[in-house]
Amino acid sequence: MNSQLNLKSELQKVIKGEVFDDAETIKKYSHDASLLEVLPSFVIFPKDKEDIKNIVKFVNENKFQYPELSITGRSAGSDMTGGPLSESIILDFTKYFKRDEINFEKLEAVVEPGVFYRDFEKETLLKRISYPSYPASKMLAAFGGMVMNNSAGERTLRYGQTRDYVEGLKIVLSDGNEYEIKPLSLNELREKISQGDFEGELYRKTFELIEKNYENIKEAKPKVSKNSSGYALWRVIDKEKGIFDLTQLFVGSQGTLGILTEAKVKLIREKSFRKMIVVFFNSWNDLPAVVNEVLPYDPESMETFDDATLKLGIRFMPEIAKKAHISFFKFALQFLPEVWIGIKMLRLPKLIVMIELTEDSEQEIKRKTNEIVTRLKKFSGIQYRILKNEKEEDKYWVMRRESFNLLRQHVKGKRTAPFVEDFCILPARMPEFLPKLLKILKDNKIKANIAGHAGDGNYHIIPLMDLTKESERAKIVPVAEKVFALIKEYGGTITAEHNDGIIRTPFLREMFGEKIYGLFEEIKNIFDPKNIFNPGKKVGGSKEYINKHISKQ
Repeated sequence: MNSQLNLKSELQKVIKGEVFDDAETIKKYSHDASLLEVLPSFVIFPKDKEDIKNIVKFVNENKFQYPELSITGRSAGSDMTGGPLSESIILDFTKYFKRDEINFEKLEAVVEPGVFYRDFEKETLLKRISYPSYPASKMLAAFGGMVMNNSAGERTLRYGQTRDYVEGLKIVLSDGNEYEIKPLSLNELREKISQGDFEGELYRKTFELIEKNYENIKEAKPKVSKNSSGYALWRVIDKEKGIFDLTQLFVGSQGTLGILTEAKVKLIREKSFRKMIVVFFNSWNDLPAVVNEVLPYDPESMETFDDATLKLGIRFMPEIAKKAHISFFKFALQFLPEVWIGIKMLRLPKLIVMIELTEDSEQEIKRKTNEIVTRLKKFSGIQYRILKNEKEEDKYWVMRRESFNLLRQHVKGKRTAPFVEDFCILPARMPEFLPKLLKILKDNKIKANIAGHAGDGNYHIIPLMDLTKESERAKIVPVAEKVFALIKEYGGTITAEHNDGIIRTPFLREMFGEKIYGLFEEIKNIFDPKNIFNPGKKVGGSKEYINKHISKQ
């Protein structure tokens, strides 16, 4: 107890921000949106970059005396993997690191990690400009987590993931100094290496490691359109363009290589016209063929949710109507066409796919819509609707975006237990793959809801479990082992956009193999030799740690 008090006092001396270790704060920061609970020792609100530098230097200097000392960054805490959980120091950026600078002419912005996306979007949409790689939790998420998780969401099909929009970063590295990280030409890389200092050595060692193992690294890249698992070593060197880009290593690293202080990101101009086609399926079998028919038209998104999610939406329709800013009566009336479709199908659809088209001309929207509908008519096992306006679209978007929150808030006796919730495989393999995954869950008496991104083959399977029971908690690791082995068998990735965190890090060795996992360990050691940055994520995690920290609530 005395050592805790002494440590708190010493930490407070080196920063201008606040240090907390009271029970209420510790309890609050022991959770994110995952199924885990990890009690931190301290929660710090750094006031500026100097505070962060001083904390890093303090931990470095005191690591020998206090081996458990480490630093974990946290923004909104909406992570579903335990990424921002720690037994030591948590840095919360949402109090002081909330600056953003938007250049509407150049379509770029500089954001600090505590900037909430919902606030940023209000500014940009006034000019019909946006940052497109936001997650479904965009009303909760902040940029620190979005960058460090390589987040993505409903518009990724056209626009890509966060790593495609980061132009530069500022990072406090393990020596306690802040550095600018940006793409370098090979000449600039040689100049950087020639510095011969701390920064130069990081670049030299990283370049040599990737260059030496280049072919193995390229082969290890998951053969899917989205991935946030492991360190993206395959994205650092672009030999065709002659570019060495360390931003690709830091984006998605979950703060394990350094502390993010700001990010420079690209923006896009919003299209002027949009149209949504909603497709209702009797089974998953036709989905890959429908996806293949639609993809040539470059849809902005193809979002999916299953009948269980639909039933949940019907059950909590008043709440969804409120979130859509419409009266319940009017909202319910909007679903009369869907009722008629249900009658024609003689049942609730097995799954629903929302095809969102956006273009700069109304003529182009009409052309694409008509041609897609012509292609859809070939399929006998589906029904479809062309929505009339954005209000009709909103009812689907709210249902899709709020499905996880509805589950988390309203399912009595059980809770959402995200641990196999973010796989990605080639869409063509989904009809064969999905029944096998669902059988694993069924064999273990685990119910689940399904939503996701049909065009990418990225789905979110959200198990519902009673974690107050030891027998239920005991299922987590064995079921994950089986599901992740199945995903590997089908050539997919165990996480497309939610990242590894505590819940998936122990499975990276199996996913990537000993060679590549060993390279991950080497990268961690190059940037963080004392293991002070968010330990236990990306490398060094264990299944025992998961079992020990599953929440009992």
